[in-house]
Amino acid sequence: MPKPIHPIDADVERLLTIVNDVAQPSIVSMTPAEARTWAKSTFAPPDRPIEVASVTDRDIPGPAGPLAVRIYHPAPAEHRPLLVFFHGGGWVLGDLDGADPTARRLAVELDAVVASVDYRLAPEHPYPAGPEDAIAATRWLAGHAAEIGGDPERVGVGGDSAGGHLAAVAAIASRDEGGPRLNCQYLIYPVTDSDFTRESMVENAEGRLLETEAMAWFWDHFCPDHARRDEWRASPIRNTDMAGLPPAIVALAAHDPLYSEGLAYARRLEDAGVPSIVKVATDLIHGYFSLEVVGERCLEEIQLVNRLARPLLHASATGVKP
Repeated sequence: MPKPIHPIDADVERLLTIVNDVAQPSIVSMTPAEARTWAKSTFAPPDRPIEVASVTDRDIPGPAGPLAVRIYHPAPAEHRPLLVFFHGGGWVLGDLDGADPTARRLAVELDAVVASVDYRLAPEHPYPAGPEDAIAATRWLAGHAAEIGGDPERVGVGGDSAGGHLAAVAAIASRDEGGPRLNCQYLIYPVTDSDFTRESMVENAEGRLLETEAMAWFWDHFCPDHARRDEWRASPIRNTDMAGLPPAIVALAAHDPLYSEGLAYARRLEDAGVPSIVKVATDLIHGYFSLEVVGERCLEEIQLVNRLARPLLHASATGVKP
């Protein structure tokens, strides 16, 4: 596994100095409700959101009731590729408002319809609720792509962190369970495994915004039954067959506890013949997609990865090559 070769970006390092101050609370000392309140107050959206021509909220059918979806369309008079997007937050935190800045940027920079899905959160709805919602939402949105201004022949899934996990699961289920044919999976520092002994889990355990101890906290709320963590819907890297999955772009950060499992997942895809692009930000941390206001480096990386993802999403579902 390649080692990080650059120190953390200076602007991000300054942020970490503040976050790692001893006066700051630790998420593992909070209840989920307290953590949600803290996250919303700490990671406020930018004052000036990116303009998108059309932003609409609607409900779609879910396995346990309606799922809220926010649909971003950069050109409502025309059909565009569709990206079904799942926000991060360790399956415990996050909502449509928190994902709004990322979804807006994706819609504009990918020139695509982005359907941001408000899936059920743990611990109120533990595993497998989140994956079930992701699979159902992908199936419904792909089947109704034209209705929301998308192109049914060009549908992808994407997400960051826990949302990247849900996107990977939705891609596998779509292949195996008669779901829609997807033309890409956009995995942004995804959770792919429940193994806390991986190298980056040890090397980046503390002081990197996301900490290994916090990942254990998230997992304990998401999937408290340890025996089920080996199931591929919980740990998609445990899926035994990656062949035939949609082309992937996997965006990683070297100073991230999830780096090793994200890289291992990308290698599994490549070994199975899945066309894949792996982009490692050697000087950034987990969560950089939400840190564009911190400094130019985060924004530069976000825009670069989006440029790499755009042609995959815009290609047809057959014969796609990155």
